[in-house]
Amino acid sequence: MPIDIRALRYFVETARLQSFTGAARSLFVTQSTISKMVRQLEDEIGKPLLVRDGKTAFLTDVGKVVYERGLEALGVVHRLTLEVADLAALGRGQLTVGLSPMANLFFSPAVSTFRKRYPNLELNLAEHGGHLIEKMVAAGELEVGATVLPGEISASLSTRQFAKYPIWAVGPPEASWAGSSTVQLRALKDEPLILLTDEFSLTHRIRQAFVDARPHPKVVAQSGHWEFLASMAQAGLGTTFLPEPFLSRLAPRDKLSLARLTEPEIDWALAHIWLAGRYLSHAARAWLSTCNEVLGVHGGLPCGAPAQLTGEVVPSA
Repeated sequence: MPIDIRALRYFVETARLQSFTGAARSLFVTQSTISKMVRQLEDEIGKPLLVRDGKTAFLTDVGKVVYERGLEALGVVHRLTLEVADLAALGRGQLTVGLSPMANLFFSPAVSTFRKRYPNLELNLAEHGGHLIEKMVAAGELEVGATVLPGEISASLSTRQFAKYPIWAVGPPEASWAGSSTVQLRALKDEPLILLTDEFSLTHRIRQAFVDARPHPKVVAQSGHWEFLASMAQAGLGTTFLPEPFLSRLAPRDKLSLARLTEPEIDWALAHIWLAGRYLSHAARAWLSTCNEVLGVHGGLPCGAPAQLTGEVVPSA
């Protein structure tokens, strides 16, 4: 049964965003084009793949299977394109790097250095939650990405840590733990909590820590933007959790309570990930080499430590 790759790509994007409108915006086409291509794919499959409920599109059981296999197929096509382009013209082409919206804080120096060294390489930064980035890299849809460790890293992925920081509790001045330099997770069992959305690895770490410590978390709000979390904490809605580097960006500091989270201590460790044992393009190797040099590893390998790309030769500038 022949399947149109473009139709598959449109369907996967619609399913990922759960929105025909969102997919059209993401792919820079009209909504009618998205609808037409999804219907074409449904005709080719012979089963409905999506069910509309208002403005939201949900996967059918068949749709879930096609979505998972579609990610794999698009990954194969993406890798084929990269390999052919890489062989045709080393040092040219494009690279898309998956970054968590919170991790992008660290990458400005690396991006600047990379652009100066490789002006013919087009660098695109795709912002997604860590779990989605891991899934997209494992499927081959992204060649390289950055995520939070330990996460649920697939055995098929190679990792290289480049940053590690403690987590801090951030709350209103009247928080029960205000005035302390550290706070135990158990002490927050009755506190209203504000968390990042569940697509963030940090949220999974926090929730699991509560499960291990046995107090049930009292989550009152979630957001995908750390600045909004801090604003809600400042407004008295509850306590949130942020990695240490973000504290210097909070303003005004005198309207917030800050304490390092202990018992358990939770580190925010960032790492690059790529698919182990697969072809890694010149562009991806150049990116990893540049980041290894510019970013180094906070709390791990020293800056400038040798690149650890098993079976790969990292190009010099």
